[in-house]
Amino acid sequence: MKMDKFEILHKGFGDPKKAAKHVDAGLDAAYGLDPITASEYGAVGFGFKHKQIYADPLGYGELGIEIDHRPAMKAALRAGVESKAFDSQEGGAGTAGYAMIPVYVDPMITDQSRKYTPLVEMLPKAANLGTTADFNVLTAKGAAQFLAEDPALAEQDDTFDRSSKAIKYAYAVGRVTGVAQAAVPPYQLQAYNPQGTGLPGTTFGSSGAPNAKALSVLVKSRAMFELLENKILNGSSSTDTNEIDGIRTQVGTTNTVDKNSTAITLDDIDTAVSYAVDDGGRPNLAICDTKTYREIQALLRDGQRTVPKMDIFGIGRIVLDTMVGEIPLIFSQFATTTDGSRRLDLVDTTVWEQRYLMDVTYEDLAKTGDAEKFMLKTYMALICRAVAFNASVTEIS
Repeated sequence: MKMDKFEILHKGFGDPKKAAKHVDAGLDAAYGLDPITASEYGAVGFGFKHKQIYADPLGYGELGIEIDHRPAMKAALRAGVESKAFDSQEGGAGTAGYAMIPVYVDPMITDQSRKYTPLVEMLPKAANLGTTADFNVLTAKGAAQFLAEDPALAEQDDTFDRSSKAIKYAYAVGRVTGVAQAAVPPYQLQAYNPQGTGLPGTTFGSSGAPNAKALSVLVKSRAMFELLENKILNGSSSTDTNEIDGIRTQVGTTNTVDKNSTAITLDDIDTAVSYAVDDGGRPNLAICDTKTYREIQALLRDGQRTVPKMDIFGIGRIVLDTMVGEIPLIFSQFATTTDGSRRLDLVDTTVWEQRYLMDVTYEDLAKTGDAEKFMLKTYMALICRAVAFNASVTEIS
């Protein structure tokens, strides 16, 4: 019976010593086989030599010896298969794991670059008409006086002035391709809160993003509020004409205690508060960097054994006990911690306003290809009606 090459190779093998004598092209022809190449033997892996006969059950060879070691070949083949366990590395290494193991990506995304934004929420917001925020201030009053009976009544003139701040325009732009929209699965942006109190100790919630565009919108909204927080504190139109003037730019050196690269003390804070009070202010919020915050906290512990606290938005904050009462102290992640440049600002929030011609708004942009483009925008300015009502301690080391 004629057998094909595949059947011969996979069903058995003969005694190599005896079968060696049967190696010739004529016998291959008798079985209806083409010469078997060395590479094909190598693929089988049972140690045969080129053209070696391992099965001749009818004894047609020149010695007339029946050769049939196919059962042994089956056993060897079976043993080879069973000895190979199906383990976690089956299939070889891929870009993210092994071929037979799918990759499960955690649907929760944590923004490792996030920063808190307390000032965006703590300073009053007001609507504004026009592209400038204009307001009047009374800079001097005509003095009242005691006079004799039936005096000549001369009027006392008051002095008014007009102040103006230009509205500035902030943007956050995103673009999501059609492929990303189709391929990106839903995610949760962990600890997401575009506004929130942002006070130390508060927690952010999580927000679902059912597709790539929704995720991009969430991220851009965080970027927008972090920009506003930064510029409310540090903005300077002299550095960048497109941005607002922040608290530190507008207050400048007014009512400041300059430490000249020395350590802050509680007396420095009291002195700065008194400067603001002398000019008519009542500071009710203190802002500093994280390093200065720790130093003040240590000073309070050393002097009072316990650190006084006040609830703001339900969160206990340490407070400064001053001549105008308790002033809550918060830190900003946008305040520099560099020695010699650190600063504590004592702010009277009653004279500060965020003026909005347009609050943060979403808008789609023109579609010009296989992508969706959008922007978040806001038109706003920060005004202080009375700079002298504020104070600061500067150049802390």
